[in-house]
Amino acid sequence: MKHYSSVIIGHITMDHNIDHLGNEEKIVGGAVLYSSASAYALGHTVAAVTKLSPADIGRMDAFTIPTQDIFCIPSSASTNMRNQYLTADKERRICSCSSKGDSFELCDIPNFDTDIYHFAGLIYGDFSSQLMIELSKKAPIAVDVQACLRHANPDGSIFFEDWADKKAVLPYVTYLKTDAAEAQIMTGLEDRYEAAKLLHIWGAKEVMVTHNSEVIVYDGKDSYSCPLRARNLSGRTGRGDTTFAAYINERLSHDIKDSLLFAAATVSKKMETPGPLKGTRADIAAYIDEFFKDYK
Repeated sequence: MKHYSSVIIGHITMDHNIDHLGNEEKIVGGAVLYSSASAYALGHTVAAVTKLSPADIGRMDAFTIPTQDIFCIPSSASTNMRNQYLTADKERRICSCSSKGDSFELCDIPNFDTDIYHFAGLIYGDFSSQLMIELSKKAPIAVDVQACLRHANPDGSIFFEDWADKKAVLPYVTYLKTDAAEAQIMTGLEDRYEAAKLLHIWGAKEVMVTHNSEVIVYDGKDSYSCPLRARNLSGRTGRGDTTFAAYINERLSHDIKDSLLFAAATVSKKMETPGPLKGTRADIAAYIDEFFKDYK
């Protein structure tokens, strides 16, 4: 049986993106795509488990990982998202979900030999709390809370609400990722450093909080931070996914400080080009040498 550093579970999407000037593009996206590309570029062997309607199987071509490491399950529908960005920095946007793929069930997940199960969902209902708990019995789990907080109304409009099961599930989570806004929704705290500490108290072993200026990690003892230094934001979509996947896979063989540096450099480089990250570990090392000398 092939060994994987991480198995990434989530829907690959068709994203309809509209920038603040009204320019439109349709591009294949989804957390599973950006996450797998990030880890693979750093030299990690990862698998992607996704679901698609047979009519949309062409989206598979967007993956950067080897075809034999992609496990695609037929779905009654595929997930389609619309992102209207309101500002040039793409920090404010209006999201909607015009179509939602089937939920992932335990029977969908092959019996992998993996170090981490990475839940890279998009919309509430992509997977259940029970699935997270069950897979945590097989390997450590990493959870991006986006799919625990982001809900879709019947008309496709998006709203956020707190994760009802958070205190029941967080003790099973080894790596937790939120952005600053999600952390505030879950904890009620505006200070992202304090929010990370509370999420750790509730059970998550290592908590990552992303922000447009930096990435922070709290492990129950210390808070670590590293800035983002992208020279442009043309590839802003997929920022959090790229960061989290880089970090958790690096953590398998590196300490928090070094893993966070590689994650911040990886996403900084990725944000300079639309689409999933393409490149090598050597490219990221060179980027660190050029832009993160003070953090080495």
